[in-house]
Amino acid sequence: MARDALALSGVNAFYGDSHVLRDVSFTLREGSLLALLGRNGAGKTTCIHCVSGLLARRSGSIALFGEPIAELPPEAIARRGIGLVPQGRRVFPSLTVRENLTVAARGRGPWNLPAIYDAFPLLREREGQTAGSLSGGEQQMLAIGRALMTNPRVLLLDEPSEGLAPQVVAEVARVLARLRESGLSIVLVEQNTKLALDVADAVVTLNSGRVAFEGAADAVRADPSFLAQHLGVH
Repeated sequence: MARDALALSGVNAFYGDSHVLRDVSFTLREGSLLALLGRNGAGKTTCIHCVSGLLARRSGSIALFGEPIAELPPEAIARRGIGLVPQGRRVFPSLTVRENLTVAARGRGPWNLPAIYDAFPLLREREGQTAGSLSGGEQQMLAIGRALMTNPRVLLLDEPSEGLAPQVVAEVARVLARLRESGLSIVLVEQNTKLALDVADAVVTLNSGRVAFEGAADAVRADPSFLAQHLGVH
């Protein structure tokens, strides 16, 4: 029986005096992919930052497989099994592809250098190049590969298709589908709603820092009015 891989309950977060997350609660089931959607400024990235420890929540709880993690620093949360693919990729431009991957290696698990190269053959071809010389799409694959090298229990991806050409977005979708099929638990923040809904099992939408919807992706796909109602997409 699937259990909760990640659970947020009543999470409130602030940037200075600005109340950004308001009593946010949702769960990610083990082995599923949850798409976290919302308009710009809705609180999606803030939510990811709270889970990964990059932003301290003001109140509420965050649990990873039942273990509270909200009080831990980011490095401890990462060691517990949260992997992050940040917005903007943030690879180390002066390091080679191989160095970007090996510097992140942690723990025993399915993801090691050969496994990454099997999943992303282009990275094997580019392993001696500096990351700064790669295209945007290649850097995105490297950022995903680097996060996988930590052997995460839950993978957080923040806008992985941002700024990418359509054919590269399609490759990102294929990668996400393969990861979900492998049983990895994933939270995907994504403005590309078609990409998100193509790969998601569950959907949570945020509106002004509050959860406006939580439910199965199938229900969203079957409702033509959903995107217009919750995201302003027609």
